[in-house]
Amino acid sequence: MNLEGKRVLVVGLGSTGEALCSFLLDHGAQVKVSEKKMPEEMGQKISSWEQKGVTVEAGKHDQKSFMEADLIVPSPGVPWIPELEAARASGVKIISEIELAYKFLKGKIVGITGSNGKSTTATLTQKILEEGGLKTYLAGNIGTPLISFVDNSQDDHIYVTEISSFQLEHIEEFRVSVSVLLNIHPDHLDWHPSFADYYEAKKKLIISQRENDIAILNRDDPLVWALKEEGKFQVYSFSRNGKVSPGCFLNGDWIVLSNKEEKKLIRTSVIPLLGIHNQENIMASALVGHILGIPPSTIKEPIKSFQGLEHRLEKVTSIRGVDFYDDSKATNIDATSKSIQSFDRKIILILGGRDKGGDFKKLRKPVKENVKSIILLGEAKEKIKAALEGIAPMEAVSSIQEAVRLGYSQAKPQEVVLLAPACTSFDMFQNFEERGMVFKREVLSLEKELGKERP
Repeated sequence: MNLEGKRVLVVGLGSTGEALCSFLLDHGAQVKVSEKKMPEEMGQKISSWEQKGVTVEAGKHDQKSFMEADLIVPSPGVPWIPELEAARASGVKIISEIELAYKFLKGKIVGITGSNGKSTTATLTQKILEEGGLKTYLAGNIGTPLISFVDNSQDDHIYVTEISSFQLEHIEEFRVSVSVLLNIHPDHLDWHPSFADYYEAKKKLIISQRENDIAILNRDDPLVWALKEEGKFQVYSFSRNGKVSPGCFLNGDWIVLSNKEEKKLIRTSVIPLLGIHNQENIMASALVGHILGIPPSTIKEPIKSFQGLEHRLEKVTSIRGVDFYDDSKATNIDATSKSIQSFDRKIILILGGRDKGGDFKKLRKPVKENVKSIILLGEAKEKIKAALEGIAPMEAVSSIQEAVRLGYSQAKPQEVVLLAPACTSFDMFQNFEERGMVFKREVLSLEKELGKERP
């Protein structure tokens, strides 16, 4: 693709948008940005890019800008706005950042997607490959945008890339050497028109692969496993429920690698990450390492030392025997369900935020089994209350601070106060990270306050 002199519109000026601007300028494009945020929200960012030669349109999306472009590259998460629809209808080419990067990138891409577990799996996979001596980089939603690696990429580089449904929506030729599809559950239905559209976007990562490519699929997820027949790619699988080959499976308390022979990899008892879902993430990561030639003894060490990511079932502290856990990243029903099932103790569960179109009734079973009481927060609290009525005592609060203090007052020693909201944070916070940071700050503030009262 020749970008010299092309009029390229970048939609959104977050981290990916800025990386795109740098790349496009370096390759001779005429770059314009359309950003819905008001100029005052963006500080010096606008003037900084304008000085480099980028035209920045802020506070609105002007249809004319979309229609005049030769190429449009939306940032991940930009919804299918009417301006994009009109541009496509008039023949303007629209591609995602990963599609643009793919056209120029040297090396292999390991693409990881799924409704839950992408960031953990991508991070652990990169650590395993790095420990195995490979030149590997963490890219995509969890790391640096893939486009930022293009100009320094080499044939022996491996880019472990977390890929969202938003990014896959606008691919054409993008293809990965090794794909990982962890799971498929209803998510982002505030963005995709339907679950079928969401599933179609996720499928693109797998069905774009060819004969020499490898797909790693979750054998226990029917929607994922159904994709094994969608192409000529080689299939590896992972399972908690039975033996698979070639692949990785759980046998008693051992995670086992299986190809021509079975090799015990690691006991679950020495894995520091909580939760059955993390066993699946570990199996997927181990398979990538195995496929790329790393011996089991080397794969095992990063798994044993991996403490997980912030805001993903992260233990904050214990206050007088009550454990506080931050799982702010649990932004959909399935993630919250798995979070609840990660404990064999009673839980005071903090739920709520902005609804993503999920069915909260699916939480009734895990809540009934593990949850002592529920604290409701945010825009979705009434919908959650209606869905879970009669399953557990519920009380609504207006802030994270109230939730933390009420949770502590309801908990006994050895019980857990768990933030696992099953919703996005956008009603009250910028993102799940900010919500998690506020939760942790309030927990530590409570610990400090109560600590002064100890004899």
